[in-house]
Amino acid sequence: MQLSSEASQRFARISAHLHSPNLQKMEESSLLRRENCRAKGGAPGFKVAILGAAGGIGQPLAMLVKMNPLVSVLHLYDVVNSPGVAADVSHMDTGAVAEVLGIDPRDVDVPVVGGHSGVTILPLLSQVKPACTFTADEINYLTDRIQNGGTEVVEAKAGAGSATLSMAYGAAKFADACLRGLRGDAGIVECSFVASQVTELPFFASKVRLGRGGAEEVFPLGPLSEYERFGLEKAKKELVESIHKGISFIRK
Repeated sequence: MQLSSEASQRFARISAHLHSPNLQKMEESSLLRRENCRAKGGAPGFKVAILGAAGGIGQPLAMLVKMNPLVSVLHLYDVVNSPGVAADVSHMDTGAVAEVLGIDPRDVDVPVVGGHSGVTILPLLSQVKPACTFTADEINYLTDRIQNGGTEVVEAKAGAGSATLSMAYGAAKFADACLRGLRGDAGIVECSFVASQVTELPFFASKVRLGRGGAEEVFPLGPLSEYERFGLEKAKKELVESIHKGISFIRK
């Protein structure tokens, strides 16, 4: 069967993406390339490619496939905007820390405390489970990627959107935790921005036990590294103004 001229052109464009030199350039510009990670890949699984990943069906499909435990490598292709979708789903919590450690992302737990943007987002890498240590370069790299994940996605989408997929995934996961707590399930703990006395600020995000009564217990931050203590002070300075604006807005 002979392909139409239009179909041939589409296949040619997809083929160009599959063999694009930009992929190598992007990898070479990364501080921690895959071959520099301590181990390669997480749990064994399938390599899956989605063609048309930037479309109305392709984007949610990419998110759902990323969640599938049978998939260990996900490649996204389209004639436009696929780098933005890839950046978005990479910031689902199956990502960077597990890649650096080379283990199954489902086995990794990283407490992220503070606030919701920029330096107010403080990943406590010293408390990662399973217990491990990171080099100074790894700490800087991971902290930056976690703090600036939204900006990274916006730049990758080049004006075509923001971090919608990863935020939707995070919201769905948190909603699931809340519902399981309300149902009476025991031991439901998630990081949440709530009224607390963990710091001198009236509101702060930290580990919270969720139950039938909502946020039933707010846990202390625990021991912090010197890097994290410094980051905490920066986060609090930024959060003071944000909290003040929020309280003023509610009182109007």
